[in-house]
This record gives sequence, structure tokens and C-alpha cells, in this order.
Amino acid sequence: MKNIQDYTREELAKWLENKGSRAFRAGQIFKWIYLKQANSFDEMTDLGKELRCLLSENFYLGRLVLEEKQVSSDTTEKFLFRLNDGNHIESVLIPEKDHFTLCVSTQVGCAMDCKFCLTAKGGIIRNLTVAEIISQVRDARFYLLQKNIEPLKLSNIVFMGMGEPLANYDNLIKSLRIIMDTDYGMKFAARRVTVSTSGLVPKIAQLGLDTDVNLAISLNATDDKTRSQLMPINNKYPISDLLEACRKFTMKPRNKITFEYILIQGINDSKEDALKLVTLLSPIRAKVNLIPFNEHEASPFKRPAPKQILAFLQILLDRDMTAMTRKSKGADISAACGQLKAKMINKKDQ
Repeated sequence: MKNIQDYTREELAKWLENKGSRAFRAGQIFKWIYLKQANSFDEMTDLGKELRCLLSENFYLGRLVLEEKQVSSDTTEKFLFRLNDGNHIESVLIPEKDHFTLCVSTQVGCAMDCKFCLTAKGGIIRNLTVAEIISQVRDARFYLLQKNIEPLKLSNIVFMGMGEPLANYDNLIKSLRIIMDTDYGMKFAARRVTVSTSGLVPKIAQLGLDTDVNLAISLNATDDKTRSQLMPINNKYPISDLLEACRKFTMKPRNKITFEYILIQGINDSKEDALKLVTLLSPIRAKVNLIPFNEHEASPFKRPAPKQILAFLQILLDRDMTAMTRKSKGADISAACGQLKAKMINKKDQ
């Protein structure tokens, strides 16, 4: 039996037609699943009993199992979800001034082996299905609903959780179609959805052609030697290839590509690094998101001193780059990807 959330509205409409039902019913079903947060087909009262039985015989409609939840002092909430096969993924619900942002995972583990990332320690296990990706969003909105918070206040999504989104490309694109279905799906505007990549160059151009979402690049270094040490993918797709793909990325005139730059003490935080970053990104419609490293026990890397972080930022601003330092949220609950899952695994091993 298949999870109905694996289907886009168009796919479901075609399935219904093949079963002798009307295609427009797919829109009604989508509204029940994604807007009315139905937990079963029996709740879909504007569908005939025969159609509800047909759906129940061929599909299931479920939720992820919330294994653990942690709440930060700044009200950031970290969810550890258990999947049907016993694997685990993480999502992070981040409160903003007047809305919420959800950080979504796309894989169980990750193959990119970035040296600063705890998710990479366990390697890659598998891709998430479409249903597993969008269930993180649907279930987070259901969670808000249970707290008497308007679910649509969760209006922003960043694909920056566990895994490399572009390595699970087909399921990512199908998920985006459901998430950005403004008539019957989750009603997310493209400008409020960001996909982050460590640099899978061949898929970057394709993403621009297939969607209107924002692109974020995890850069983290200004020379190939340093970036290859931090991010092995750079050995296959060096900085020059990555930036060339970014220059060709299709986006709306006012949009900019976000370059994420994790500041690591003594590795990539010098004045020379800042100046070179300006030179590298000047030909691109770019903005820089500086992220002071979030220290954890499994990493030898350290966070730069506040004075060093400010000095790095100021060099960018003085040269007319759009740049900011991301305020760290959820540090007291291990909100960085992979930390909660790693702690759970360590407990089991003890």
C-alpha cells in the first residue's frame, strides 16, 4: 500500500481517472490532507463513501512518529522523527518575528562528508521519499494547530536539514510541487522556499529551470585547498565550476544567491579570506550569510571570537556586499543538524 503523500496533485488526478473517478477530486483530497490536516480518508466528508473506500484500499495517510522533541530557551524546537523503517531524521522549527521557518531534511544521513557537519559522521543511509519530506512540513503545521497557532504562520522552508537536497533531486522537485501548490497544497510562495546545496554543480542549473525557489550555496572557503579539506565534494566540483554554475543560475531579476559561509577559527576567518570572498562573489548577484561555527563534542573546530566575526563582516559591508551574520538559534538544544540523532544513538550504545 502506498502513502498518498508520495503523489503530486497531477499524479493523483491521473490515478483517479484511471479508476473511473473525476480528476477534480484530487484537489478536494489535497485540501483535506494539507489544509484541513485530515488523519484519515473517512474524515473527507465531501467525498462519496465509494471513493473513500477506494482510497483506503489503495493508500494510507499517516504521520511521522515524533521520537523526541527539544525546546530551546529562544523557543526554537527540534524534532527527531522515526520513519517506518526505524531510521531517524530531524527537523527544526524556528520562530521568527511574525512567522515560522522549518528546516527540512531530504536524506537519512549524508554522503558529502563535510568535516564540520555531524550528520556526515554516519554516512548516507538512503534518500527520503516524497512523503517523508513533505510530512515534516505537514506535521509541523499540525503541531502548530494543536498549540492553537495558525498553521499557515509556518510560511518559510529551508532545505538545510540532514542530507544533500540535490542528491535526492527527483523527490525534491516532486515535494516542491506539493509544497508550492497554492490552490490545493501547502500554499508556500516560491520566494519563501530555499534549497541549499554543498555544490552538486550539474543539478544547480536544472534547479533554476525546474523551479523558482531561492538557491543557497554552502561555500565555506575561498580557495580550493581549504574547501576540499572541509568539503570533499570540492575535489569533484572546484570553486571555479561552482561559481560558473551560479552565474548561469536562472532567477528573477531582484533575487540573489545566498552564499553560506561557516566561520571556523584559524581556518577561513582571516582578513585575506574576507577580501578574497568579495573578489569571488562580485561577478554574481550574491548575498553572504556568515554562520559562526556551532561547536560540538565530535568536532575539533572552534568558533571565532566575536571581534573576529565582526571584523570579517565589516570587510564585506565596506565593499558593498550584502552580508549578515546569522544569529544562532537553538544552540542549547543541539539544533545543528545531526546532533540530536547522534545523541540518541550514543545513548543506545551505552
